Amino acid sequence: MSESAAKLLQLANGHQVARAIQVAAELGIADELAAGPRDVAELAATTGTHEPSLYRLLRALAALGVLHEEGSRFELTELGQHLRSDDPHSIAGWAAFAGTPSIWAAWGALDHSIRTGDNAFTHVHGTDVWTYRASRPDESARFDRAMASHTARATEALLEAEDFARFSLIVDIGGGNGTLLARILERNPRARGILFDQPHVVAAVAPHERSEAIGGDFFEAVPVGGDAYVLKAIIHDWEDRESVAILRRVREAIAPDGRLFLLERLLGGPNELPRAKFSDLNMLVAPGGRERAIDEYAALFEQAGFRLAGHTETSSGESVIEAAPA
Repeated sequence: MSESAAKLLQLANGHQVARAIQVAAELGIADELAAGPRDVAELAATTGTHEPSLYRLLRALAALGVLHEEGSRFELTELGQHLRSDDPHSIAGWAAFAGTPSIWAAWGALDHSIRTGDNAFTHVHGTDVWTYRASRPDESARFDRAMASHTARATEALLEAEDFARFSLIVDIGGGNGTLLARILERNPRARGILFDQPHVVAAVAPHERSEAIGGDFFEAVPVGGDAYVLKAIIHDWEDRESVAILRRVREAIAPDGRLFLLERLLGGPNELPRAKFSDLNMLVAPGGRERAIDEYAALFEQAGFRLAGHTETSSGESVIEAAPA
């Protein structure tokens, strides 16, 4: 087999690697190995798995460099450390979420989306991702954990790129458990904050001395009077019509001299940024949105009464896109 054919075959079998990593994340293997090497028999007993089959999984991951195998004992490599839930660059939450059966089923219907342009998740499950999760607490909790692990990385990148000291009231739209807003307020002790998300999401949020959590629907209205509005990975979940509707609600609420900040992954040009291009496919398959280029965000802003004020690429790969009322 030629080198190029072998590389293409590896890519074609990528779902096998992804699923192996996801199962390891679901089982918490990396957390079990956090203190050092352990025998596969111990790991099987702790995780409630079939020892010979667990060994087959772990040795496959060791062949990839995620683990290191010696005898019947396994330990984490530098690569594998990122599957620990306490790692500062952890992908454990995302890996476990990406292996959720509902998500795999949607990706299994990618061909339906490509042929029709319709959302695969809705086609398979008969409802959109948001309604589906709202009635399934376990799915919602898994999604929240995935977003929390992403938020930890994105938050530091956002704070590197933007100084929020000039703002007095910061509104985090679709902010989940409030991790992002809490870090912004920690860095800016004179600011106050509002966390806005669906009622069932904010109901579980712990109180913060300088912020309040408000439940609602961002297609209807968002909290008014903020001089900074932050939307992290929100607009890419929606097609243009819905995105403009969300941005218009923000435009109605924002202070005249306020600023809007989107934290999104820009598509980039041809033949580059595969993470962005595959994230775009994930938007097609699951929530039903899309990743965009900067000129596409500028067009959305114009339709919603904003103007593009600039954008900064961060160390996490996302860009901070700033807009001002037009």
